[in-house]
Amino acid sequence: MSSMHHAPAGYLHPHYAASLAEFGRPRHLPASGGWLLERPVRGSAAADAMGPYPLFSCRDWSALSGDIQALGESGLVSLVLVADPLGGWTQQGLERCFPDRLLHFKDHFVADLSTPADEFVDGHHLRNVRKALKAIDVERVEAPLSLLDQWCALYGNLVARHGIRGVSAFSRASFQRQLAVPGLTMFCARSEGEPVGITLWYEQQRAAYYHLAAYSDRGYDLRASFAIFWRAFEHFAERGIRFLDLGAGAGASAAADDGLTRFKRGWSNGTRPAWLCGRIFDREAYAALAAARGAEAAAGGYFPAYRRGEFV
Repeated sequence: MSSMHHAPAGYLHPHYAASLAEFGRPRHLPASGGWLLERPVRGSAAADAMGPYPLFSCRDWSALSGDIQALGESGLVSLVLVADPLGGWTQQGLERCFPDRLLHFKDHFVADLSTPADEFVDGHHLRNVRKALKAIDVERVEAPLSLLDQWCALYGNLVARHGIRGVSAFSRASFQRQLAVPGLTMFCARSEGEPVGITLWYEQQRAAYYHLAAYSDRGYDLRASFAIFWRAFEHFAERGIRFLDLGAGAGASAAADDGLTRFKRGWSNGTRPAWLCGRIFDREAYAALAAARGAEAAAGGYFPAYRRGEFV
């Protein structure tokens, strides 16, 4: 799925990394074309790096090893990221880059639009689509920033419903930047002219990624998510996009069977693995930081161990 000659967009664009600058200083990887966030380790003079939320993408996965080697010579303690499930990596390549942690974290649900959606979308979902479209109009928003206020209000409803904290809570300033990233597509569901749901997607390298969604209470009642997804699938199929990455279920468990997991599964006809990848550059500093926080630096534990609980 290489698009070496295409301009950066979506998660590959520097503006997306800049939208997360509250959580770390954006750092470009020049050979592979990816972005990281360099962040200080609280209570110490050390720094480490993480991939952008929710995925690390890069233009050339074969060049990532050299970028990481150079990163390790810059004084960072460690690196952690989740590899783009639609990326052009190989498992062997990831093993070489990330010898300290490589965990099959979750499976992302994927829709392959080379098959018409009505041939694989769950029948219950299709019934909900028909019901929702009777009560809801869905538009692709030409100027996403024009709905910044409405988006922030809807997302605030989501944050309150689920107690979201950490990176994925996002600030208004972050959203203002995200809505201006090249490759963003916004869909808005309206009932009697009122926005009741909005979804954000990022298009890059001939694929599209379901980024975020938020609904009002009325939107939930009207099954707005089904109407929006159907129109999004139509749009991306018309655009010639083959793969949609719909993400995984909520929480840290790969085996979750929550409502979000069932919703996404019903829209998919395949899965791709999302690998959690970790690399320790300075083992002495890593062990000291973990010990200072009383963290267990065991092979199967949280990575990096000294940041356990930071997003809880």
